[in-house]
Amino acid sequence: MEVAISTVAGELVSRFISFLKNKYHSLSHAQSEKMVERLQHLLMRVSIVVEEADGRYITNSGMLLQLKMLSGAMYNGHRVLDTLRYQNLHDIAGFEKVSINDSSRSSLYLAIPFERSQTKTEMDDKAMRLDSDGALESLEIVVTNMTEFAVLLGGCERMSRMPYDVYFYSNNFMFSRHAQKQRLLNFLLGHNDSPGDHALAVLPIIGGVGVGKKTLVAHVCGDERVRSRFSSILHLNGDSLLTILDHGRTMFGTTLVVIEFNSDVGDDDWKRFHSFPIRISRGSKIIIISKLKTLGRFGSVQPIFLSVLSYDELRYLFKTLAFGSVDSAEHPRLVQIADEFAKELHSMQGTLVATNMYADVLRRNLDVQFWLCILDKGRRFIKRNLSIYGVHPTTLLEKGHPVDITDVALHPLSMRRYTINVSIKEELPSVTMGELLTDPNVRPKEDFILISWESRMPPHTSFARLVTSNAQEAHEGNALPGRKRREVPP
Repeated sequence: MEVAISTVAGELVSRFISFLKNKYHSLSHAQSEKMVERLQHLLMRVSIVVEEADGRYITNSGMLLQLKMLSGAMYNGHRVLDTLRYQNLHDIAGFEKVSINDSSRSSLYLAIPFERSQTKTEMDDKAMRLDSDGALESLEIVVTNMTEFAVLLGGCERMSRMPYDVYFYSNNFMFSRHAQKQRLLNFLLGHNDSPGDHALAVLPIIGGVGVGKKTLVAHVCGDERVRSRFSSILHLNGDSLLTILDHGRTMFGTTLVVIEFNSDVGDDDWKRFHSFPIRISRGSKIIIISKLKTLGRFGSVQPIFLSVLSYDELRYLFKTLAFGSVDSAEHPRLVQIADEFAKELHSMQGTLVATNMYADVLRRNLDVQFWLCILDKGRRFIKRNLSIYGVHPTTLLEKGHPVDITDVALHPLSMRRYTINVSIKEELPSVTMGELLTDPNVRPKEDFILISWESRMPPHTSFARLVTSNAQEAHEGNALPGRKRREVPP
């Protein structure tokens, strides 16, 4: 009898919970739908203006600042819009889980999880309302102040686009560097040489590993006006800086020199290098690419500093890359998993290499279990290296230290930075990270080259790592808790 009473009571409480939940959602659904509709309308207006601005030559610094505000509000709005669209799915999933797990318990045990769930739901809903209201208010403000910007934009010269540029535009738009792109264009197309001085104008572009420095330069160098402005574009490695003195003997016309520095350079060497412009035409320019802020001292203009993408920007980029041409609205569960990927990627300092690599793997298989499996591998990969070294694997790679990839390859292996042009390149087999994540059995038995990702954009940079057997690393990585971590050299 007691069992029967307990079962009936549990059923009654379960129905009561369902009644309260449905009543709550009926009251909030209309408000949520109205906010979604308003957000969609504002985002459409802002997106049109941002896209149009990205296809114009903007020289006004105030307009560039406003463009940055517009794009920031747009990415934030997209995040909130997705959250509003799919919050019902999350609530229903959570409720069903409680109902299934607790339906056989007594009313006392059912009431406790319900009260906690209700409190958490109320807190989440309050945070959601504040976030939604903030995004909506931000968009409404930028739209209100957008009229003058749009008018001024009409006076800016339009960029001509080739068919390839249309494909490329979507990638450029996603990684967001609108204002930085315009600054770089202004430097290359402007007359910013010092009067009476034959020295070249120098623009340093400074940013961390994988933030898109070379991608930004490559895109701008593909602009029609830039290509017609310079008769040649010379790419140099900072380690061979002075070789340009030999090139200079045979160089003619206006030249753009792009130099990538991995380490600092002495002032005397820079002066020797900087003295060669008398051999080439006036109007030639130099772009410095580096992660070292100290190299900003060589600039004749203020450096462009590229920071990691904000969470909203990175999330938008990852989601767009991962779904490709597929409508993400048809896969609400995958959108939620994509959010989790974005959080992990942002914790990795927003590296575009990892973002593109994971997105490329996921886009090939839009299956919930597959996405969860890849997410779990990525999290275990980070957790293992934090446990061994106490340092994030991104930091380890940046400093040239080995990284344990046992959880990715399902075999005790480690990888480290690899220089493409070394003599062993042709002797070792290569595997892409996507292939290894999808099927660990593809790994060669001997040491091999792991291609993290290869850029689809010129200059099609390949990001490679050297993978070696690491049985000892795996053994120490699985050490018992309390064992001293290995020290990472500075």
